[in-house]
This record gives sequence, structure tokens and C-alpha cells, in this order.
Amino acid sequence: MLGRYPLTLSDMLRYADSTFQQFAAAAMSRVFAYARVSTVEQITENQREQIAQAGYAIDSRRFVEEKVSGSVPASQRPGFQKLLERMEPGDTLVVTKLDRIGRDSIDVQQTVQRFEAEGMRLIVLQLGNLDLTSSAGALMVKVLAAVADFERDLIIERTQAGQARARAEGKHMGRPSKTTAEEKAEIRKLLAEGISVSEVSRRFTDPRAGKTLSRATVISIRDQG
Repeated sequence: MLGRYPLTLSDMLRYADSTFQQFAAAAMSRVFAYARVSTVEQITENQREQIAQAGYAIDSRRFVEEKVSGSVPASQRPGFQKLLERMEPGDTLVVTKLDRIGRDSIDVQQTVQRFEAEGMRLIVLQLGNLDLTSSAGALMVKVLAAVADFERDLIIERTQAGQARARAEGKHMGRPSKTTAEEKAEIRKLLAEGISVSEVSRRFTDPRAGKTLSRATVISIRDQG
């Protein structure tokens, strides 16, 4: 626009209007912050300090704190959801870490997608002040999701390998048995003699010793024999 000579009055008015709109949009955009801790004993003061040290002067009315477990999905965190209802296109949310906006990589991706769809920015200090709604941020989210999936697969693989090794060594899998080998033999003997399952269960139950034997357990022992 400014490269054209001479400038007409119409050109100048359009340029002035465009510039004013840009400044107005920048002035209207608001910055929010969200801090989360898992227990009542924990405090969010350190998160406040980190956000302030990063150069963000957050109005106290736009700083939302919440005490909720990190295992709770972002969509089920009351404070976080109320915050999103207050935010508008052009607004920015600042958090210190990824786990503040989701319980896992899938949850984080869903949160980021919502911000993108509503035209809001999402800054994570832990990632070098990265805006997750930007191109670089989207790439980072995908990389983190891939790493999380890789680690999950490794855990499953190691668990399955450990279980297979334990079974090969003859180790018992699952909860400890409530009955000894001798007791199991006695239970099968009683059942063979015609004693009912309920009666066997009663005989092997001693509330004072804290020992119980359910009918289901008796049936399981019978079927294993």
C-alpha cells in the first residue's frame, strides 16, 4: 500500500482503518493463566512465580487456580472448564507444564485442538514458551504423543515378558491363594464325600481369625481338581 505513489485519500483511509483494527485486536486480546495442584496441602505459588518470571503480568481476575488430581481429564476439571468458557478468540492461556492441560498425550491433543478451533493461543513455559497452536507447537505435540506411545508399548512388552518368565519358572501369578495345598486337598475330599459347597465354605470360614472362604472359591478349587 505505502509503496504506491502518489497515495490517494482512499488509500490512506483504508491503510489507517487496517492499522487501527490490528491495534484494536492486539489491545483486546487477553492473557489468562491456569495453575493446578493435586492435593490441598500443595500450593500454586511456585507456578505463579514461574509465569511472572517468564514476563507475563496476569490480572488476578484471569489467574485461575484449581486443586484436582492430574489423572482427571481436562474436560472434567471444573476450574479449567469455567476458564475456557470465559476465554474468547484472540485470548492466550499460559501454563507452566503440559500436565496442567491434560492427563495424558491424547487429552493434551484434544485440549490443543479446542484452542485451535476457537482461535486461542496456548503457551507452555516447560517447552520454552512454545505456543502449542502454532505450527511448531503442533509438531511438538505429535512428537510427545509418539514418545508417550513408545514408552507405553515398552511397559506393556516388559510386563508381558516378566509374566511369561514367571510362569515358566512356576511362580504363582495374581493374588496369593487363600488356601494351602493341604486345605485344597481336604476341600476336594469333603466334596467327594457329598458335603455341600455351602457347608465346606462354612467349615473353612473363621471370622475371629479373619479367614473366609467363599462358595465361589470352593467351586474353583473343586473344578481345578
